[in-house]
Amino acid sequence: MVRGSGIILHISSLPGSYGVGDLGRAAVDFVDFLSEAGQSYWQFLPLGPVSAISAYSPYMSSSALAGNYLFVDPDDLAGKGLVSRLELDNAPGFSEYQVDFAGASSLKEDILARACREFMASGPSEEYLRFCAREHWLDDHALFMALREEHQLLPWHQWPEEIASRRVDAIDQWHEKLAERVDYHRFVQFCFFSQWQRLKEYANSKGVSLIGDIPFYVAHDSVDVWADPSCFRLAHQSMEPTHVAGVPPDYFSATGQRWGNPLYRWQDSDGTDNEQLYSWWITRLRAMFKVADICRIDHFRGFEAFWEIAAAEETAVNGKWVKGPGRDFFTRIEEVLGELPIIAEDLGVITPAVTALRRELGFPGMKILQFAFDSDQNNPYLPHNYRSENSVVYTGTHDNDTSLGWFMGDQVSDATRQRIRRYLNSDARMISRELIRLALASVAGIALVPIQDLLGFGSDCRMNTPGTVEGNWQWRCAPRFLDSETASWLRGETEFYNRLP
Repeated sequence: MVRGSGIILHISSLPGSYGVGDLGRAAVDFVDFLSEAGQSYWQFLPLGPVSAISAYSPYMSSSALAGNYLFVDPDDLAGKGLVSRLELDNAPGFSEYQVDFAGASSLKEDILARACREFMASGPSEEYLRFCAREHWLDDHALFMALREEHQLLPWHQWPEEIASRRVDAIDQWHEKLAERVDYHRFVQFCFFSQWQRLKEYANSKGVSLIGDIPFYVAHDSVDVWADPSCFRLAHQSMEPTHVAGVPPDYFSATGQRWGNPLYRWQDSDGTDNEQLYSWWITRLRAMFKVADICRIDHFRGFEAFWEIAAAEETAVNGKWVKGPGRDFFTRIEEVLGELPIIAEDLGVITPAVTALRRELGFPGMKILQFAFDSDQNNPYLPHNYRSENSVVYTGTHDNDTSLGWFMGDQVSDATRQRIRRYLNSDARMISRELIRLALASVAGIALVPIQDLLGFGSDCRMNTPGTVEGNWQWRCAPRFLDSETASWLRGETEFYNRLP
């Protein structure tokens, strides 16, 4: 692992004119900001499509492989002559501080529909045809999205039985009936991945590596479960999950977190590995390593053991730990994909067995400074206890409050604040920047900082509050905050702690 540092900023939080961050000029400008600030990494959240049904959570997407249409840059489409520049200039204004998911969705869908009609009318390009032939998941995704629209966003297991169960004749009939919308969803993915590849190449050329994020589980109402139901533990008739995922009570929630995702069916009825599931994971990881240089696997501990909750339970309290596939899973994946540049999210209830698996695999784990001060000097998140450089230190993550909000809030006792001040040997007036220095100074190979902490923002800029549904994922960074003074300060600290590229 090359010693370096970087920033966490999701694509939706980028500045921009269309209600939500996208892959346009602001993304390129942010890469330039990272380069100016001496940063080596840009970490973002999952890139899949989101919807109002799941409160726009990037961790509950309708596809593990597709890209989010909201991130497609309309200016690029105008540059290709697919939409009118005048129409884009007359688009409604949006807040620069908060994502307007509903407004951005309506606007982007309209823009993309017009661009698709223009694109198809002139005859699909060779590049588009190669993309469609190469991405074998694309047909299922495009048909699934068209079917969701046709059935007014009903979950797939409530569709007519013949298409819910994917009868071959029904697949053919619906493909023909919904051909125009299927083409639209293929086109959207072509736009997303064309723009993404261009951004990735630019970031890499500036010395910035991209860190992607894979949720361990997928949503039940997703193309992944519809297309490969044998990979998941579903009731035979209803096709609903028999058991669902979550975590037991922990730092974030007294009743645990009942995520509701279907559990994987790791083994067939005869006790052998579920080959279809392993094939699905290989496809998923291969796709991730096309869009990112490094992959953070959320809830890594699920590979060692996962929390199983009966679907009828309303909370996560009454669950149990069940053994996962362990080392054998990664052995099989590495045989196909080679070395896996993975960061293991090893937070929450972590047993010695989980730690042993991560170390055996050589994956760096995560150290969160906001977790470091609520116990004694043996706290594993305190920098003096990091065992090696093979770890990634964060001031906080998308699930934490901002560092300023955390330090000033009720969750930190006066005694803990005093411990923090003693550890920092300061009055902690500049708590966000002091924690950044602490992260940069640590032995951890990579130090990552949410952009909110770099800018010293409070709780009103928090990205997500676990265990809640409304009001998350909406924060945006106004362009004026990404200034040269901030970049210069961060570069100076990065150089001082020997993390420049």
